Amino acid sequence: MQMTDSQRIEAPRETVWAALNDPEVLKASIPGCEELIKHSETELEAKVKLKVGPVKATFGGKVELLDLDPPNGYRIEGEGSGGVAGFARGGAKVQLEADGPDATILHYEVDAKVGGKLAQLGARLIDSTAKRLAGEFFTAFAEQVGPSVPEDAEESADAFGDADASKEKKGWLGGLFGGKKTEETPQEAAE
Repeated sequence: MQMTDSQRIEAPRETVWAALNDPEVLKASIPGCEELIKHSETELEAKVKLKVGPVKATFGGKVELLDLDPPNGYRIEGEGSGGVAGFARGGAKVQLEADGPDATILHYEVDAKVGGKLAQLGARLIDSTAKRLAGEFFTAFAEQVGPSVPEDAEESADAFGDADASKEKKGWLGGLFGGKKTEETPQEAAE
Protein backbone atom coordinates (compact mmCIF):
# COMPACT_ATOMS: atom_id res chain seq x y z
CA MET A 1 0.00 0.00 0.00
CA GLN A 2 1.25 3.45 -0.88
CA MET A 3 -0.27 6.75 0.15
CA THR A 4 0.88 10.32 -0.44
CA ASP A 5 -0.91 13.41 0.83
CA SER A 6 -0.51 16.82 2.46
CA GLN A 7 -2.37 18.40 5.37
CA ARG A 8 -2.47 22.06 6.44
CA ILE A 9 -2.17 22.54 10.19
CA GLU A 10 -2.94 25.87 11.82
CA ALA A 11 0.26 26.10 13.86
CA PRO A 12 3.85 27.25 13.24
CA ARG A 13 6.29 24.63 11.92
CA GLU A 14 8.27 24.48 15.19
CA THR A 15 5.05 23.77 17.12
CA VAL A 16 4.06 21.00 14.68
CA TRP A 17 7.58 19.51 14.90
CA ALA A 18 7.44 19.48 18.71
CA ALA A 19 3.99 17.84 18.63
CA LEU A 20 5.17 15.14 16.19
CA ASN A 21 7.79 14.23 18.79
CA ASP A 22 5.51 14.42 21.85
CA PRO A 23 4.20 10.97 22.87
CA GLU A 24 1.15 12.42 24.65
CA VAL A 25 0.03 14.37 21.57
CA LEU A 26 0.64 11.35 19.34
CA LYS A 27 -1.23 8.99 21.68
CA ALA A 28 -4.23 11.34 21.70
CA SER A 29 -4.10 11.61 17.89
CA ILE A 30 -3.55 8.01 16.77
CA PRO A 31 -6.92 6.25 16.32
CA GLY A 32 -7.28 3.35 18.77
CA CYS A 33 -3.97 4.06 20.52
CA GLU A 34 -4.02 2.55 24.00
CA GLU A 35 -0.36 2.97 24.87
CA LEU A 36 2.62 4.89 23.47
CA ILE A 37 6.02 4.67 25.10
CA LYS A 38 9.00 6.74 24.05
CA HIS A 39 12.14 4.68 24.72
CA SER A 40 14.55 7.28 23.30
CA GLU A 41 14.54 10.32 21.03
CA THR A 42 14.23 7.97 18.04
CA GLU A 43 12.42 4.85 19.33
CA LEU A 44 8.73 4.47 20.20
CA GLU A 45 6.56 1.49 21.07
CA ALA A 46 2.78 1.48 20.66
CA LYS A 47 -0.28 -0.65 21.35
CA VAL A 48 -3.21 0.14 19.04
CA LYS A 49 -6.65 -1.48 18.81
CA LEU A 50 -8.10 -1.31 15.28
CA LYS A 51 -10.88 -2.75 13.19
CA VAL A 52 -10.16 -3.24 9.50
CA GLY A 53 -13.28 -4.58 7.82
CA PRO A 54 -14.29 -7.72 9.74
CA VAL A 55 -10.86 -8.07 11.38
CA LYS A 56 -10.51 -6.54 14.84
CA ALA A 57 -7.20 -6.82 16.66
CA THR A 58 -4.76 -5.18 19.02
CA PHE A 59 -1.47 -4.42 17.34
CA GLY A 60 1.80 -4.01 19.15
CA GLY A 61 4.56 -2.30 17.27
CA LYS A 62 7.85 -0.47 17.32
CA VAL A 63 8.75 2.63 15.35
CA GLU A 64 12.11 4.22 14.71
CA LEU A 65 12.65 7.82 13.61
CA LEU A 66 15.48 8.23 11.10
CA ASP A 67 17.10 11.06 9.16
CA LEU A 68 15.96 13.65 11.70
CA ASP A 69 16.10 17.20 10.31
CA PRO A 70 14.43 19.47 12.91
CA PRO A 71 12.03 21.21 12.22
CA ASN A 72 11.85 20.10 8.58
CA GLY A 73 11.01 16.39 8.88
CA TYR A 74 12.12 12.80 9.32
CA ARG A 75 11.65 9.28 8.08
CA ILE A 76 9.73 6.64 10.06
CA GLU A 77 10.36 2.90 9.87
CA GLY A 78 8.33 0.40 11.83
CA GLU A 79 6.43 -2.81 12.12
CA GLY A 80 3.52 -4.11 14.13
CA SER A 81 1.86 -7.43 14.77
CA GLY A 82 -1.75 -8.21 15.55
CA GLY A 83 -1.33 -11.90 16.22
CA VAL A 84 -3.58 -14.00 13.97
CA ALA A 85 -4.94 -10.81 12.36
CA GLY A 86 -1.61 -10.30 10.67
CA PHE A 87 1.15 -7.77 10.55
CA ALA A 88 2.07 -4.43 9.03
CA ARG A 89 5.54 -3.27 8.12
CA GLY A 90 6.65 -0.11 6.39
CA GLY A 91 7.72 3.46 6.61
CA ALA A 92 6.84 7.05 5.94
CA LYS A 93 8.63 10.21 4.98
CA VAL A 94 7.34 13.33 6.73
CA GLN A 95 8.22 16.86 5.60
CA LEU A 96 7.08 20.11 7.20
CA GLU A 97 6.76 23.25 5.12
CA ALA A 98 6.03 26.64 6.69
CA ASP A 99 2.89 28.24 5.25
CA GLY A 100 3.27 31.78 6.53
CA PRO A 101 4.12 32.43 10.18
CA ASP A 102 1.12 30.61 11.69
CA ALA A 103 0.51 27.49 9.57
CA THR A 104 2.37 24.41 8.36
CA ILE A 105 1.88 22.05 5.45
CA LEU A 106 2.68 18.49 6.52
CA HIS A 107 3.60 16.32 3.51
CA TYR A 108 3.78 12.55 3.92
CA GLU A 109 4.55 9.52 1.79
CA VAL A 110 3.68 6.10 3.21
CA ASP A 111 4.78 2.72 1.91
CA ALA A 112 3.48 -0.27 3.89
CA LYS A 113 3.00 -3.98 3.48
CA VAL A 114 0.46 -6.11 5.32
CA GLY A 115 0.27 -9.87 5.81
CA GLY A 116 -1.93 -12.50 7.42
CA LYS A 117 -5.71 -12.04 7.54
CA LEU A 118 -5.25 -8.35 6.77
CA ALA A 119 -3.70 -9.13 3.40
CA GLN A 120 -6.69 -11.34 2.55
CA LEU A 121 -9.09 -8.39 2.90
CA GLY A 122 -7.94 -6.86 -0.36
CA ALA A 123 -6.18 -3.68 -1.39
CA ARG A 124 -9.34 -1.56 -1.66
CA LEU A 125 -10.43 -2.17 1.93
CA ILE A 126 -6.88 -1.70 3.24
CA ASP A 127 -6.44 1.54 1.27
CA SER A 128 -9.80 3.00 2.30
CA THR A 129 -9.18 2.09 5.95
CA ALA A 130 -5.69 3.65 5.81
CA LYS A 131 -7.12 6.87 4.35
CA ARG A 132 -9.87 6.98 6.99
CA LEU A 133 -7.35 6.43 9.80
CA ALA A 134 -5.04 9.12 8.35
CA GLY A 135 -7.99 11.52 8.27
CA GLU A 136 -8.89 10.73 11.88
CA PHE A 137 -5.25 11.17 12.92
CA PHE A 138 -4.90 14.58 11.27
CA THR A 139 -8.21 15.84 12.62
CA ALA A 140 -7.22 14.87 16.18
CA PHE A 141 -3.63 16.09 15.68
CA ALA A 142 -4.81 19.49 14.40
CA GLU A 143 -7.10 19.80 17.44
CA GLN A 144 -4.16 19.02 19.75
CA VAL A 145 -1.72 21.37 18.02
CA GLY A 146 -3.85 24.17 16.56
CA PRO A 147 -5.12 27.24 18.36
CA SER A 148 -7.90 26.57 20.82
CA VAL A 149 -10.90 28.84 21.26
CA PRO A 150 -11.74 29.56 24.90
CA GLU A 151 -15.32 28.63 25.92
CA ASP A 152 -16.18 32.23 26.85
CA ALA A 153 -15.15 33.32 23.32
CA GLU A 154 -17.69 30.84 21.86
CA GLU A 155 -20.39 32.20 24.19
CA SER A 156 -19.53 35.77 23.19
CA ALA A 157 -19.72 34.84 19.53
CA ASP A 158 -23.18 33.34 20.12
CA ALA A 159 -24.36 36.41 22.01
CA PHE A 160 -23.36 38.68 19.15
CA GLY A 161 -24.80 36.41 16.46
CA ASP A 162 -21.47 35.43 14.88
CA ALA A 163 -22.80 32.68 12.58
CA ASP A 164 -19.36 31.38 11.60
CA ALA A 165 -18.22 30.87 15.20
CA SER A 166 -21.50 29.27 16.26
CA LYS A 167 -21.97 26.93 13.26
CA GLU A 168 -19.84 24.14 14.67
CA LYS A 169 -21.45 24.41 18.08
CA LYS A 170 -25.06 24.42 16.82
CA GLY A 171 -24.73 22.46 13.61
CA TRP A 172 -24.87 23.91 10.12
CA LEU A 173 -28.63 24.48 10.17
CA GLY A 174 -28.44 26.29 13.51
CA GLY A 175 -25.61 28.44 12.15
CA LEU A 176 -27.81 29.54 9.24
CA PHE A 177 -30.87 30.41 11.28
CA GLY A 178 -29.37 31.19 14.69
CA GLY A 179 -31.20 28.34 16.41
CA LYS A 180 -30.19 24.93 17.61
CA LYS A 181 -30.30 22.06 15.13
CA THR A 182 -33.17 19.70 15.81
CA GLU A 183 -33.98 16.33 14.35
CA GLU A 184 -36.76 16.36 11.75
CA THR A 185 -39.28 13.60 11.45
CA PRO A 186 -39.59 12.06 7.97
CA GLN A 187 -43.01 13.77 7.65
CA GLU A 188 -41.54 17.23 8.48
CA ALA A 189 -38.70 16.68 6.03
CA ALA A 190 -41.19 15.91 3.27
CA GLU A 191 -43.16 19.16 3.84
